[in-house]
Amino acid sequence: MTDRWTWPAYVGVVGGALLFAAFLLPALAWQYRRYGRLSGRRLLGAAAVAVYGVALVAYTLLPLPGGDLAAWCAQHGVPRPELVPGHSLDDVRRETAGLGVGATLRSVVVLQVVFNVVLFVPWGMLVRRYLGRGLAVATLSGLLASLLVETTQYTGIFGLVPCSYRVADVDDVLANTLGALLGALLAPLLLRWMPRAGELAAGRGRARPVTVWRRWLGMVLDALLLTALGVVLQVGYRTLLSALGRPLPDGTDTTQWLVGTVVPFVVVFVVPTLLGDGASWGQRTVWLAPRWSGRRGTVGRRVARAASGGALWGALGVLAGVPAAGGALAVASDVAAPLAALVAVVSVVAVPCTRGRRGLSGVVSGAEVRDVREGALSRG
Repeated sequence: MTDRWTWPAYVGVVGGALLFAAFLLPALAWQYRRYGRLSGRRLLGAAAVAVYGVALVAYTLLPLPGGDLAAWCAQHGVPRPELVPGHSLDDVRRETAGLGVGATLRSVVVLQVVFNVVLFVPWGMLVRRYLGRGLAVATLSGLLASLLVETTQYTGIFGLVPCSYRVADVDDVLANTLGALLGALLAPLLLRWMPRAGELAAGRGRARPVTVWRRWLGMVLDALLLTALGVVLQVGYRTLLSALGRPLPDGTDTTQWLVGTVVPFVVVFVVPTLLGDGASWGQRTVWLAPRWSGRRGTVGRRVARAASGGALWGALGVLAGVPAAGGALAVASDVAAPLAALVAVVSVVAVPCTRGRRGLSGVVSGAEVRDVREGALSRG
């Protein structure tokens, strides 16, 4: 019984940590756009949501049946749901008759009821404080989530398993809902340390210092966008070819290179350079932009800045991926990859080593990096 109740917790911690890590950069970008800054305590709340969500799935839906599902269902399938409210209390009275207080509290039937209540306490707390919803919404959402869990169990994950592989129990729904209510009631006390989203959003328009970490985050977001867009476009291109019955391309396919490398480069580095103040998408996410004597730069200045920073790194990456290159182009392609790595390292290192955190591109183009919320700025 101990293993049955503890291994899903390990799954929740490990799986939740991995899930949080996978969505960390998007979460940082969301915080900057939503609140105008980062909040470590809200990030901790996001981590708690990830861990709890994975643990909840592990506790309620795992382990899944394996092997011959028909044979498994014939031996272990649950014939019907338990729809009699309060039957768990009857089980407690029957199973603990004649036991002392200590033995009663340690009995499996009592622990099962208590566990079903405790399992949804974090739900109520997180919905009430992290999501900023009221008591009624936190409780009702717990009820709906529990109904979804029991329905998933009863339908064998909506038909993936040809039987009910766990007992769908109305008392579980009642206990889970009670847990969500208790969590919602406790949230203002136990999660007072977590700032509300509305409180943080109220200061969204206030300018903040240009820090090294903020500059680096903008760079990482640009690199992540370039990579993600390239993957999506290449997968889409290959999927289209497959749907049309055409052979999939290899590494020498020029169209695949254009779709998966050149197009993302243009979208991520060329387009933002020519729009507005010339800030990259990552810089715009963290509220930063280049300025020349407090003004927006001309197209020439913006292009010079991009060409000595992110756009240079991206262009070298494009050149490094040129398919079926020969002659001088092949040599240039071979040299491009290490040069791109060098540009990336120099750009990262230059940020803390330059005045105003303007970095390599700022030094080359004479630009400064400012918070765009410092006030209305004139065009150069």
